[in-house]
Amino acid sequence: MSEAPPSTELSCKPTRRISTGIAGLDDILGGGLTAERVYLIEGTPGTGKTTLGMQFLLDGVAKGESGLYITLSETADELRAVAESHGWSLDALSIFELASDEALDPETQQSILHPAEIELGETARGVMEQVDKIKPSRVVFDSLSEMRLLAQNPLRYRRQILALKQFFASRACTVLMLDDKTSQSDQHLHSIAHGVVSLEQLAKEFGKERRRVNVMKMRGIAFRGGYHDYVLDTGGLRIFPRLVAAEHAMEFKPITRSTGSSGLDTLLGGGLVSGTNTLFVGPSGVGKTTVVVRCMLSALNRGQKAAYYLFDEGLGTFFARSAALGLDLRPHLDTGLLNVRHIDPAELAPGQFAQMLRDSVEIEGATFVAIDSLNAYLQAMPGEHFLVLQMHELLAYLNQKGVTTALILGEHGIIGEVVRDVDLSYLSDSTILLRYFEAGGKLRRAITVSKSRTTSHALTIHELLLGPNGIEVGAALEGFEGVLTGLPTYRGGTPMMVATDAKR
Repeated sequence: MSEAPPSTELSCKPTRRISTGIAGLDDILGGGLTAERVYLIEGTPGTGKTTLGMQFLLDGVAKGESGLYITLSETADELRAVAESHGWSLDALSIFELASDEALDPETQQSILHPAEIELGETARGVMEQVDKIKPSRVVFDSLSEMRLLAQNPLRYRRQILALKQFFASRACTVLMLDDKTSQSDQHLHSIAHGVVSLEQLAKEFGKERRRVNVMKMRGIAFRGGYHDYVLDTGGLRIFPRLVAAEHAMEFKPITRSTGSSGLDTLLGGGLVSGTNTLFVGPSGVGKTTVVVRCMLSALNRGQKAAYYLFDEGLGTFFARSAALGLDLRPHLDTGLLNVRHIDPAELAPGQFAQMLRDSVEIEGATFVAIDSLNAYLQAMPGEHFLVLQMHELLAYLNQKGVTTALILGEHGIIGEVVRDVDLSYLSDSTILLRYFEAGGKLRRAITVSKSRTTSHALTIHELLLGPNGIEVGAALEGFEGVLTGLPTYRGGTPMMVATDAKR
């Protein structure tokens, strides 16, 4: 009986995923990095590469893994100062400082600042000796720009990086190689690395700088492509994955709920429907915020949680004005049902705002969300085209979560022709128009519903009155023509509503 021939089947070691230490980046990567691979983290100075590297190593320490930080450009003291600014300690990490005082001493002829005085191989051997000595699971190599200078030519540089890659692979290390992009045309690293993550910093003409990350390459991983906003604050990098509404679909039963105003309910065909968004459009001061607050207060009184994002108005005047109109919101702040956030568009990245919305819905349980106003939110975006795309994903996400959303869009002008910064009416499920018009020597307000995808709404135009009891919707202005133009012609006998306050 002859022996069976040896098996020719290759045994593949199962791949293991590890966290980057940054929840948002893990989300973009679909669970983290493949272990025991070499990755390139590139970005200009100030984008947070060093901070990202520290977070990666400290995450390993928290999981019982050893970490090694190899620095060719910064001293160990500088690294510890960066860590302290974030409230971290690097005591559990090993730091190999190639830019030490001894290495910089001209008498030792080991200065990495003068490539002619040192062989590239000596630097590589020093790195390998430290890895063999410490046996780390995670390694950060900072930075490759010095290696590029030592190599002096692309071929030697590529060979040395390949040698390091093979060495790290044989030692079961997961490595982040940092590069400051001093050589814009260098693609050697992109082809060698298992994955490439690019960090960018964009200076704005006014306001805080914006940072964004793009996963350019990741072998064997289905990652979320495109740009994702992130911030670099105390505590490290916080990355906000780009919102993809299709990833958050869920089943829910649409429910029509009252706005708290019988007249507005009649106009809307019963009220606001959960899982839809309503756009409130009109010039400044016409009552858009007041109408939205009336709708939100009704939801709060039913026990729903609400989140109000205020871009334009101060918190003090917002609460005081609402209370003067009989719409006191402070009791609901005390109970925790209402969360009002004042947003500065000059300091907030669009992706960060999207994450705030997600947290309100998924963590805080908000079922009513109001954004006041889209005009200010527009200023946080690079251009109108991107605002529309961003809002499409935001609204689709909120709708799929069964949230009732109120959007306020201001228009320029008082009487006559009005102009919008951007037209988002086609994205809305319902659109409520508010207008000024002149009649009887007085400036009056009108309201109508121009669109509703979910209910059979009224097509009539009504007078709107703001008073101490909130909002009042009058009878249809059937005797007027041209109300929406601001200068109507009176052709009937419809009486105007009686003013109940001096603020009209």
